[in-house]
Amino acid sequence: MTALVWAAYALFAARRGLTYLHIFQQEEYDGGRFLRWVFRRRALDRRASAVLLIIGILDSVLSLPKVVSPLGICAALLAIAAFERDPRRLAKKQLVMTARAKRTFWVAFVLLSGASAVTLRLPWPTLRWILCVQAIPFVLVLASFCLQPYEHRIQQRFWREAHAKLMSLKPMIIGLTGSYGKTSVKHILGHVIGAYAPTLSTPGSVNTPMGIARIVREQLGPHHRFFLCEMGAYGPGSIERLCRLAPPDLAIITAIGPAHYERFKSLEAVARTKFELAQYALDRGGKLVVTHDVLSCPYPRSFYQTHRDRIVVVGSDLCCELRVGAVDQTTQGISVEVVWAGTTYILRSRLYGSHHAMNLAMAFAAACVLGMAPGDAVVAIGSVPQVSHRLEVKRQPNGHVLIDDAYNSNPVGFVNGLQLLNYFRRGSGRRILVTPGMVELGTAHDEEHRKIGECTGRHVDVLLAVVPQRIDPLIRAYSQANPQGTVISCSAFADAQRWLEANVRSEDVVLLENDLPDLYEKKLSL
Repeated sequence: MTALVWAAYALFAARRGLTYLHIFQQEEYDGGRFLRWVFRRRALDRRASAVLLIIGILDSVLSLPKVVSPLGICAALLAIAAFERDPRRLAKKQLVMTARAKRTFWVAFVLLSGASAVTLRLPWPTLRWILCVQAIPFVLVLASFCLQPYEHRIQQRFWREAHAKLMSLKPMIIGLTGSYGKTSVKHILGHVIGAYAPTLSTPGSVNTPMGIARIVREQLGPHHRFFLCEMGAYGPGSIERLCRLAPPDLAIITAIGPAHYERFKSLEAVARTKFELAQYALDRGGKLVVTHDVLSCPYPRSFYQTHRDRIVVVGSDLCCELRVGAVDQTTQGISVEVVWAGTTYILRSRLYGSHHAMNLAMAFAAACVLGMAPGDAVVAIGSVPQVSHRLEVKRQPNGHVLIDDAYNSNPVGFVNGLQLLNYFRRGSGRRILVTPGMVELGTAHDEEHRKIGECTGRHVDVLLAVVPQRIDPLIRAYSQANPQGTVISCSAFADAQRWLEANVRSEDVVLLENDLPDLYEKKLSL
């Protein structure tokens, strides 16, 4: 019977292990962050443990035949395993069984098998199986820890291969970072200079060492003249490490904001980490393109004073090397007046949202610094396609307009999305916002959501609050600013979608502002 119970546990552990691995992968295999998520969400097992505890109590009180308790344990574990959702198929962001995920899963499975064998010495059978059930997320982290030396060797090999390829082919490397706007600027600039010379960009928001190394190893060719590399900041020194992998000839810093408070705790820490990119580029004899707003932070301002002759500042101030003038947003797109080297240019684009004015200006300035004729850059900007899921305007079959800003959210983009609602509402149509709020704001979470709630009250008629408990400051500020507004609470994004399908009318306009990954939205009921 012991072998039968172990087989049932093995199946249960495999299914439950995938559930936890799904979140562990989204936390980038960071054991500390993952375990904090487990405890914060109370995602430890309750159901199987409660059933096993009841079986144990009944066995002790009623003196059941020896075969009953093991059969009850088997039945409980197999039943729960049968109903466990498979995150490889049934998830918003599905579990991807990469080589690393497979290694972590199987090492954890072996460790759990060993642990279950060790617990056979415990006197109370149900107690040992409860311990084995509760151990799964912790053993997953232990497996990852055990694999770290091996993973490090693999990553170092990939890193060396990618770096050697970059040094051999010698494309001009443009590094981009910023609290927000970097992916949009990369999208625009990649299109613009792609019309000038063969260009490779890291796709989507790929911005980690292994993501960048994979793109270089698999896609960079001798014909590529430019390589646009988005660089993500995950702590002090993280961008400097990326610069060692892909040494930048030109640095672009789009913004310094509160989007990383959870990791960095202060704007000064964010600024210093972002400017690791600037320092590395200038040390190599390159240049920096930066927005004027970034220089309001103490460290960037000091950096600018030291290196001002090699920095191109973009902004509305008269002292900026590229000055941004009038911005005009219509239902056909956005136009931006810029002054470069004493000449005025009009940048017309099919993008939406006034924040794209600065993104377009940054891309234009960078293209000019890279040697592209300003007139050619203006023409190329005119054909830049919309950025997928970033204020992407989609006219729906029933006539209503959907503004898709679901990829992620930050305070500046959120406000621009809200303002855009007024352009597309027709007649008596309603302005509808679907949002779970913003993430990774740390201690600034409540205050930033309160500000957004006040702005939402001026621009929104119906608020669909996804996972409302995490954005209570937004909801309260919205209700105070717009007492006639309607708030509809949705436990998940799928609930909001069902409401939209049943209630949206042809003259309405809907803004989807952010779509939480499973680790923020998903509430495990185990």
